[in-house]
Amino acid sequence: MTDLPDTLLIDAVRRWARETPDAEALVHGERRISYAQLETEIDALACAMLACGVGPGDRVACLAPPEPVFVTSLIAANAIGAIWIGLNPRYKLEELRFVLGDSTPRLMIARGKIDGRDYGEELATLAAERRDMSVVIDHDLPTFLGEGAALGADDIAARRPDGRAASMIVYTSGSTGRPKGALLSQAAIHAFAQAQNALWPVAPLRVLNYFPINHIGSVVDISLPALIAGGTVVLMEKFDPAESLELMQRERITLWASVPSVFQMQLDLPDFDRFDLSAVQLIVWEGAPMAEPLIRRLHAIHPRLATNYGMTEATSAILAMPPCDDPALLARSVGYPFAYAEVRLVDPAGNVGEEGEIQLRSPLVTLGYWNRPDATAEAIDADGWLHTGDIGRRLPDGSYAIAGRIKEMYKSGGYNVYPLEVEAVIEAHPGVHGCAVVGIPDPLWDEVGIAFVIADADVSEADILTHCRERLANYKLPKRFELRRELPLLPIGKVDKVALRREAREHAPG
Repeated sequence: MTDLPDTLLIDAVRRWARETPDAEALVHGERRISYAQLETEIDALACAMLACGVGPGDRVACLAPPEPVFVTSLIAANAIGAIWIGLNPRYKLEELRFVLGDSTPRLMIARGKIDGRDYGEELATLAAERRDMSVVIDHDLPTFLGEGAALGADDIAARRPDGRAASMIVYTSGSTGRPKGALLSQAAIHAFAQAQNALWPVAPLRVLNYFPINHIGSVVDISLPALIAGGTVVLMEKFDPAESLELMQRERITLWASVPSVFQMQLDLPDFDRFDLSAVQLIVWEGAPMAEPLIRRLHAIHPRLATNYGMTEATSAILAMPPCDDPALLARSVGYPFAYAEVRLVDPAGNVGEEGEIQLRSPLVTLGYWNRPDATAEAIDADGWLHTGDIGRRLPDGSYAIAGRIKEMYKSGGYNVYPLEVEAVIEAHPGVHGCAVVGIPDPLWDEVGIAFVIADADVSEADILTHCRERLANYKLPKRFELRRELPLLPIGKVDKVALRREAREHAPG
């Protein structure tokens, strides 16, 4: 496989700070941050991290919506060899506790309040539980930055890491229901961004990012390709269909990138036609397939469309479609092997052919799962092939289609949801004695979960939903709870999820 150049994310920022210092790098509300300013803010934060004792291989976590500190903390940590972790503000305390307990950060930078939620008590709890972790809340950030004032760019350069080492942990739920942290390198992210920009050329590159910062789509698919190209990232803390389109219009967004469910919500606005999207040069959807009728609606807005198929462990894209104006092709195909990617399809008997599990060998593949050598060995075989668990089919034109998933994982609004994780939470309710969660198609979210639950007579669906809301992010919540006295079983004693999935589809509304 091709060895990747030893490239850091800070290298791109420094390049554009020299070549186009006044160009906009980030836009957040009324703030407009140039590349020169971005470099200054990153250096100040990196120096503060050094003064705090953050060193090579240490972890730095960030709890924030899409805002500038998400970008500056990531690149600053990576500039000195630290490993960055994005935390979703929608995580409940137990989810935050797990990620922090697993990754053991030396430092956490956090917003104290996000979208009406006050994290003060939770942050105090986490700080008390993890006394080896410094917690810097946004109102304390100026003081924290001041602690690194005696240091400078030379101190940062002296800690320059190998870009091919781990730089980021992205947590993605595993088939066991326990989240796993995929390790990605700066070199892989940089190479991916350059390859994506070459495949989907847009100039000037201006993107809107409203995705949570723990999601690879937010970091690797949208933000970093724009910064590496010297483009602009417009940051939106909370998605709203109308407000997002207003931002796209005002900021002259050129790459309209999102997931199918979001496109659906935007296009379904009764006054959609009032928005001026004439600056858009390319429309891209990721995270899930899109129905042809929706593709045709986008095609009517702009004929240059593209999509891809990927996963966190691949540093995003595995297969990708070049810009295309054929809605029928885009509805059936996700394109061709991405840059650096060697792709094969393997059937259950181990034969390589035209249909089977999608397997990938590439220098962009994850370095492994954090503290999970067992899971790493299960996902990546001795010959370096990443086993995706998804079934693909090669089409006559050489492109690929996704035929289905081996695993029970389903995608809701572009997010991976794993039934075992949801089941574990439901079964933690004292009145629940068993459950099974299956995913079924949904016109808006692509797929949603349906939970079949065995519970005491005095336990209601509302009780279980309340229990889940306190422990799971919204996108993991089942859309419907079905209370049962028993669940269908296979002869070996396992729950017959095929039967439950069939039943859930038959009783789905509409």
